Amino acid sequence: MQTKMDESSTNPSLQSDMNSKVATSSHQNRIKAWRVATSIGVSFKYAAAGVTYAFNTQRNFRIHCVMGTLAISIGALLQLTSVEMAVICITSGLVLTLELLNTAIESVVDLTVGQNYHELAKIAKDCAAGAVLISAFASVLVGFCLVAPKLMLLLLSHQ
Repeated sequence: MQTKMDESSTNPSLQSDMNSKVATSSHQNRIKAWRVATSIGVSFKYAAAGVTYAFNTQRNFRIHCVMGTLAISIGALLQLTSVEMAVICITSGLVLTLELLNTAIESVVDLTVGQNYHELAKIAKDCAAGAVLISAFASVLVGFCLVAPKLMLLLLSHQ
């Protein structure tokens, strides 16, 4: 690989060939991005790619993943009922879902306005972020309401 890179920097013909391959590959990826999923497996693959992208690029998505995992783990340790665990899972899932939608909205807005500032773009991004914030606060309140009584009982029983 290193040899090819060294050769391409000294040989304009090879550099042009490499640029052509990159452009072709980029074009093929762009075409693939607009394909309709041909099967349920392909649909899951696209969805997994979106979640993976968010996890790798969005700090807040990773924070929400950790907090959701922590909430579910605490619920399991405190032996919450199945309904209480379901509520924690749903609220955690909602936060992650809204974070994914926030990322999608931000990407579309950035695609539309580029590097230019536009007040409507700011409003769209701020509102999407606000939706995540509200769901995160609600999730914390739900977790507190479900976990606090069990924690208090546990602490009082050890005294």
